[in-house]
Amino acid sequence: MEVLEEKVSQLEEMMMRLLYIQQKTEMEIQSLSREMKEYKQQVDKQINEYKQENDRRFAKMDEEFEKYKQENDRRFAKMDEEFEKYKKQVNEQIREMNKRWGEISNKLGTIVEDIIFPASKPVLEKYFNCEITDIHMNRKRKKDNLKDEFDVIAVSDPCKTVYLIEVKATPKIEYINEFKDEKIERFKALFPEYENYKLVPIFASLRLEDDIVNYLTKNKIYAMAYREWEYMDILNFDQVE
Repeated sequence: MEVLEEKVSQLEEMMMRLLYIQQKTEMEIQSLSREMKEYKQQVDKQINEYKQENDRRFAKMDEEFEKYKQENDRRFAKMDEEFEKYKKQVNEQIREMNKRWGEISNKLGTIVEDIIFPASKPVLEKYFNCEITDIHMNRKRKKDNLKDEFDVIAVSDPCKTVYLIEVKATPKIEYINEFKDEKIERFKALFPEYENYKLVPIFASLRLEDDIVNYLTKNKIYAMAYREWEYMDILNFDQVE
């Protein structure tokens, strides 16, 4: 009986120990659960704070970027405005230069004509031995849809000859071609009163290079210019004759 009671007492003691251990374990689990919960709350708090801080940073970056973008837009708009003004000024200067260059070119052409015209009559009478009875500079005429202006027209009624002088400040082959292929024909159409007159074409300038003179000679056109800058002369008279 005593043995049985001792064993029962031992069993009760073991159960009490187990119960204590169980209670202790539950308490530890609860404590651990609280700690984990608190840790999770701390982590969530830190994550939330980090997120909020990042949101503030990105918001500030967006704000600064927007300010930078607006500032750049203003700068580019100002640059475009200044460039447009500069472009207008340049275009205006170019137009003014073209206008002045045109005036200079026209004046140069007029100067050449003014120099050549007074010498035309004595040169023609000297070489062709014909009295010039009528001479005009910048003679214009229009007939129907055809019109043109001719630099110098000199007429010799005794010789029944009309001298058509084309004056150029800068002689070029293309000018000669236009003169012989187009201008002479327009002269014939616009001045039918000289139909029975001999037409003598002359290409004149202050100075004519050898290649220009040779081309004129080849096309049976007299070349008139200053000979060594001393006096107006027909440079290829014998060759054309």
